Amino acid sequence: MDEEGRIVILAPRGRDAAVIQQVLERAEHLTSICAAIPDWVECLRAGAGAALVTEEALADADTVPLVAWLDGQPAWSDFPFIVLATRQSGRRSERAAGILARLGNVVLLERPINAETLTSAAASALRARRRQYQARSLLQERERTQEHLRALNEGLERRVLERTEEVEAARETLAFALDAAGMGSWDLDLSSGTSRRSPRFEAIFGYSGESFPWTQDTFLAHVVEDDRATVEAAFSKAPQTGALDLECRITRTDGAVRWVALRGQVRFDAAGHPARIAGVLLDRTDQRITEDALRQAQKMEAIGQLTGGVAHDFNNLLTVIVGGLDMMIRRPEQVDRVKRLAEAAMTAARRGEQLTQQLLAFSRRQMLRPQTLNPNRLLLDFRPLAERAAGGAVELAFDLDPTVDPIRIDPAQFESAVLNLIVNARDAMETGVAAPRIAVRSRNIHLDTGAVADKGVPPGSYVLVSVTDTGDGIPADMLQRVFEPFFTTKEVGKGTGLGLSQVYGFTRSAKGFVTIESEIGRGTAVNLFFPRSSDPAGEETGTGSVSTLPLRRAGDGETVLLVEDDEQVFAMAVESLEELRYRVIVARNAAQALEHLRGVERIDILFSDVVMPGGMNGSQLAVEARRLRPDLKILLTSGYVANLDEGQVIGHGELPVLNKPYRRDELARSLRLVLAGS
Repeated sequence: MDEEGRIVILAPRGRDAAVIQQVLERAEHLTSICAAIPDWVECLRAGAGAALVTEEALADADTVPLVAWLDGQPAWSDFPFIVLATRQSGRRSERAAGILARLGNVVLLERPINAETLTSAAASALRARRRQYQARSLLQERERTQEHLRALNEGLERRVLERTEEVEAARETLAFALDAAGMGSWDLDLSSGTSRRSPRFEAIFGYSGESFPWTQDTFLAHVVEDDRATVEAAFSKAPQTGALDLECRITRTDGAVRWVALRGQVRFDAAGHPARIAGVLLDRTDQRITEDALRQAQKMEAIGQLTGGVAHDFNNLLTVIVGGLDMMIRRPEQVDRVKRLAEAAMTAARRGEQLTQQLLAFSRRQMLRPQTLNPNRLLLDFRPLAERAAGGAVELAFDLDPTVDPIRIDPAQFESAVLNLIVNARDAMETGVAAPRIAVRSRNIHLDTGAVADKGVPPGSYVLVSVTDTGDGIPADMLQRVFEPFFTTKEVGKGTGLGLSQVYGFTRSAKGFVTIESEIGRGTAVNLFFPRSSDPAGEETGTGSVSTLPLRRAGDGETVLLVEDDEQVFAMAVESLEELRYRVIVARNAAQALEHLRGVERIDILFSDVVMPGGMNGSQLAVEARRLRPDLKILLTSGYVANLDEGQVIGHGELPVLNKPYRRDELARSLRLVLAGS
């Protein structure tokens, strides 16, 4: 039903409403019958072309809702009413006359009336309402025109800056438009130092109608001291760049500090010298406050998702560990049971270690051991494991460019990232894809400035490694969130939501970036971009190289200087070293360790945590230790680095690192390798 063309009827006595409806519908008018004033007003709010009401229906009724609706009509509306009145012998009561006057646009028909009169009145009321709708359309078109004009005004600034010879002729019009947009205009003659400003410009600084010279120094005097050097630098560069674009804080005349944005363009004279600079000034304080609040809200949402995911996964793991240890303590004599529970606790702890490494990879705080390698070699060595991960029902194809350039990466992290992508691709095709296929590709590619504009990396030569599937695809509204920790599109229990986070963190640590392209029903492609390395590729491989060295206990009198600030880790490390028959010298921080190193006692190897309190970390301690004892062997340990760059360099070369958590056998193997000079 066309609600804006219907007639709503309120005639609650007898068969009045039904008879009126029958007459109007024979004239092909759309009608709705209402039982009481509240229903009638709701129909009016929903939309109508006219209303027909009997006078007695209004006589004793509560007309407050009706009056409220009448007062709320838009400016273009003067709603038509047809009132059927009974012939009166005298004057109407004051209340009845007041109601008719309050209705405003009223056609009063005295009963009895014939059908022709009624339909004619209805047709006239509807025509009047249609004219009102036409007026509404014209007003809306006018509003659209005004909105279009407002959009055009935003481009006016550019035109003024490009054609300064037209500024004087258009100054009043421009000032009006800019004032409406909250912008102040300014024009500075660089040769004479004179200037012109709009009233809005001066109002932003707190002035009201004062007339005084305004120069660049006047502006700088208002700039907050901490921002002044940046503003001076922007002004000094403007003659060379031809433009001024800055944001800074100013102090108004009333002492309030506000954020302003200044945009300007330099006009040069015939000799090529800067002659004038003109532009706009905008108060951005409210926008900055809103942006800061939005960033904080997004940060808190991400932290909430991250902490919730960490708590959920670690509580599951701790349930296995704590429950198992509790049962071991209760019945330690049951050896087989204790062994089974200990193995379950160890498995849970290793899962926790893997979860922590994924979190550190996302935050780029993990230890990296970068090597310059041919990615094809890694992918081919890794292929058997990839095929097992993909499963026999999925076709796994490798399309590798034989001329691909070397890249500098941590091979274990690279293989983990590709494995994550292959597993994700496999899971995306579990819903019955007709021809499930995963393709792993490598290519050389050159990226220009436009291609890396928002990636935080320089343009140049890159190596692209991509994993593409023919699965269901990812909805567009989820693509922006797929790299967030613990965000997953999989069912509960089928994914931690850390796989793509690890991929993101790894590529950023390798000075590259990752993109993802997806189309529903067509599949997904994840593209890893790594900068080409100018160093020759080495021969080492990734996780396929597993040490098979037997456990080595200490030789006669071999001494370890242990530096660890955590009490429980300290106790565990001492026990492990003594079990391996090393003599142990202990230090709680770098200062205590240096005291021992300055002495004369035998120390064969320094075994230190990387992250320590006291102003000196493990890598800094290692440098000082080498200065005191040049032949000293050093092994660092950590599961986290506070400095992003440090984590990428201390894990190789002269500073080998044993990742936490570690087992006694891993500690023994690392000590043997370092002491042997490997």
